[in-house]
Amino acid sequence: MKIKIPMDTSILMLDTGDAEQVDVLEMKEDNAQYNPQDIIKTALQHPIHSLPLKEIVHPLEKVVVVTSDSTRPFPTHIVLPYVIEELMHAGIRKEDITVMFAVGSHRHMTNEERKQLAGVDLLLVDSEETRMRYVGSTTRGTPVEVDERLLLADRVIALGNVEYHYFAGFSGGAKAIVPGCASHKTISANHSWMTNEKAGAGVIEGNPVREDIEEAASFAKVDFIVNVVLNTQKEIIGCYAGDVTAAHRKAVQDLAAHFACPIEHLYDIVVVADGGFPKDRNLYQTQKALANAIYAVKEGGVIILAGGCREGYGNKTFESWMKKYHHPDEMTEEIQKHFVLGGHKALSFARAKKKADLYLISDGIDVSDTFIVQRDNLQETFDAVYQSMAQPSVLIMPNGGSTLPVLTETDVHNHG
Repeated sequence: MKIKIPMDTSILMLDTGDAEQVDVLEMKEDNAQYNPQDIIKTALQHPIHSLPLKEIVHPLEKVVVVTSDSTRPFPTHIVLPYVIEELMHAGIRKEDITVMFAVGSHRHMTNEERKQLAGVDLLLVDSEETRMRYVGSTTRGTPVEVDERLLLADRVIALGNVEYHYFAGFSGGAKAIVPGCASHKTISANHSWMTNEKAGAGVIEGNPVREDIEEAASFAKVDFIVNVVLNTQKEIIGCYAGDVTAAHRKAVQDLAAHFACPIEHLYDIVVVADGGFPKDRNLYQTQKALANAIYAVKEGGVIILAGGCREGYGNKTFESWMKKYHHPDEMTEEIQKHFVLGGHKALSFARAKKKADLYLISDGIDVSDTFIVQRDNLQETFDAVYQSMAQPSVLIMPNGGSTLPVLTETDVHNHG
């Protein structure tokens, strides 16, 4: 069997040869023809638990539209123009609209990147650490500091895409505000809950990270959201507008119908990629695919992670943690004692390494001084690993960050 594995802007071909137990985990493609214009317009005309946007805003109001930065696949240039059109029909002037890119703990973008992402001629800014204002604390003790421009605006609209998130449950919704437009202090306090056993992919109810995010974001009132679900070709297959929570939950429901992938057993070998650029632009982001692969691999198995990582590690703290701790247990103990933003990403690699042998296929980064084994050639690495085992079972996850393996109840009972 020959399988396409996206890495950066290229496609690698993996030949599984004579392997008999090979499965490919992908979202359920329905071969439908999707018209993003119709999908977006319908969502805006029929919002969920909300008035239409044009009835929420009023002439001369100041509006901030929050959208995703360059590390996310959200198609701002497609969705944003329709939102702006709705605002202007309601009497909002162009000069009263600010588009804010939610960079969170990520690097700031260049002016060219902002223009390319936005697709509109408006005031384009990043959220700024120097502009954070304290507005209160959550019941879990998270100090909430958000960009003051959100607080000074008359209306806040949040855009984003919904996919699985390895400890917040899902992306999208209020996550555009916290962590998107929050201070490092706020993000660190919120993310420290990731060590809780209920903080996992696909979990909302009882997930302390997601619940804390939504409580924190409520301090900077979000008047309206527009979230989308994308398929593996990064096409819009669903759009959800309206209330920040209700619209997000509908998106989550539809996402699960497409992307939650049942598996009947765990696998000896899992080959996983994050769908190519921009998702695998650095190791910090590529980690999301690894986090989902952990759910599919056997104890003592092997995970082969493919990622372009053209921007290297993507975060200095993450890089220092990966290089400093050469045993996963050391890293786990440290993050529990002293939570550090950036170290939380390293923890995911530690968890993977504790469960399985870990290989990275990449030509954009050097991880030779970490506990990850780096290889240049995917095919040669797969062949060597496969031949070292007796009839191993293999799972391929070309879009690992978007596909969540869900072990069936039958297998759980059979295998404890």
